[in-house]
Amino acid sequence: MDTGSPSGAGSPSRAVGAATAGAAPAGAGGAAARGARSGVAAAPTAGVGAGPASADAVRDEAARSGVGTASPSGAVGAATAGAAPAGTSGAETDGRRRIAAGGTRVGTASVTRTSGAGADAVRDDVARGARSDAPAGASRTGGASASGTGAPGAAPAAAARVTGASTDGTTAGAGSSARSSSAADGGTRSGAGPAPGARSRFVAYARLAKFEFVLDYYLSMLVLWTALASGVRFAPDTLTTLGLFLLGEIGVISAVMALDDVNGIRDGSDRANYLGTGGTPLRPLERKPLLTGALTVPQATRFGYLSLLWGVVFWTASAVVAPERPGWALVVTGLVLFAGFQYSWGLKLSYRGLGEVLIMGCPLVIVVAPYGFVTGHLPATVLVQAVLFGLWQILVSCYSNTKDISGDAAVGRSTVAVHASARGNLIFIGALSAADLLLTAGASAVGWAPWWFFAALLPEMALRLRQFTSFSRNGDALLARRRGVVAFRTGVAGIVLANLIHFAS
Repeated sequence: MDTGSPSGAGSPSRAVGAATAGAAPAGAGGAAARGARSGVAAAPTAGVGAGPASADAVRDEAARSGVGTASPSGAVGAATAGAAPAGTSGAETDGRRRIAAGGTRVGTASVTRTSGAGADAVRDDVARGARSDAPAGASRTGGASASGTGAPGAAPAAAARVTGASTDGTTAGAGSSARSSSAADGGTRSGAGPAPGARSRFVAYARLAKFEFVLDYYLSMLVLWTALASGVRFAPDTLTTLGLFLLGEIGVISAVMALDDVNGIRDGSDRANYLGTGGTPLRPLERKPLLTGALTVPQATRFGYLSLLWGVVFWTASAVVAPERPGWALVVTGLVLFAGFQYSWGLKLSYRGLGEVLIMGCPLVIVVAPYGFVTGHLPATVLVQAVLFGLWQILVSCYSNTKDISGDAAVGRSTVAVHASARGNLIFIGALSAADLLLTAGASAVGWAPWWFFAALLPEMALRLRQFTSFSRNGDALLARRRGVVAFRTGVAGIVLANLIHFAS
């Protein structure tokens, strides 16, 4: 929010205020008059008791210092630092003269008001020899500044995240800071503000890991735990095995998300998908800490590798302490470790047409693998639930891919949405939606699940129909994506309820 005067040509009332800031009060001593003359454009000022001789001196001083004469309607570039209150000492006045003549940046209709504590701060700064051309955000005038005094080298609005009282890349006011990032510098932070604290850094890494969005993945543990027999759920070895697997799951998923963001900032796909023409945000930029500059590429890369190592360690520990270690569970867990983080890193499997397979397959595995480590087998009911868990994830991501067609195509990411026509992509999404409904009803019909299993998932099926039919009419991919998330969570709730009933004995 801009708290200062609007940019553009100033009104006569602003011209008066600006000129007054440079004029000595009536009856001021010689030192004050000299301070008022220094570097300040001459402008007609109502109610200021400066005589003709003072006015002539002002014009002479302006001619010597090279500062132009202000327009009565604009008062462009009048500097608060040039004004000296009555009683100002000679040394302080000289300091003000040097600031006004050499340090003041001339902008368009930039007006700074100084009063009270702000005036004291100006005097303190002058006494210390402070210059008024300090980086944006370091000015201590105690007032509000209008836009138009951009700092040299300020990042464009497309790549800047500004914290303060400005909307054009300039931050004014004590304690404000500007941070900018670009794909070229890999998300390196710049700005005059203090380094973020531990909490800010923690939030940035959590956003890098997409923690608020991937919480749905961790619901896999709730699905498989409720699918266990009641006498097994609270056994110590069950809880230890599942707890270690969950910790490893957090590491693996965090690695996938972090390295995907690193690749997205390097190839420009995140910038294309999150920033429109002219830098207008298409989605909340806080989700991408590399775009906002909250983290750098080296930090994100290091976090990704450490998260992967974390996942390897805890999944290995889970397999070691597990009551059972069937070969198929070990194999599928190894496959996810190998392929998951290479979604857009290393082999870049999503660039080779395997993105949808990974998006559906990995959630499926994190249901069946830990179940196998606890029980040693895989009943049809659990397999159906695992397939639904993965299918519901792809029925969120396929809408995201639809929204990201242009950005993904530009960097060579191979998705169905990129390669298919609009109608072909709609048919693909429709087929996935139909598979969801058919599997839910069919599992009950053929005995893979209790006959009443489909009834527990009726709310999810209704939401799925709404998601697809609405998208087929309006084409709003992001709305369909959000509805997919709701349908996913509703479906998980239905599965958990069905498991608690079915496996109660």
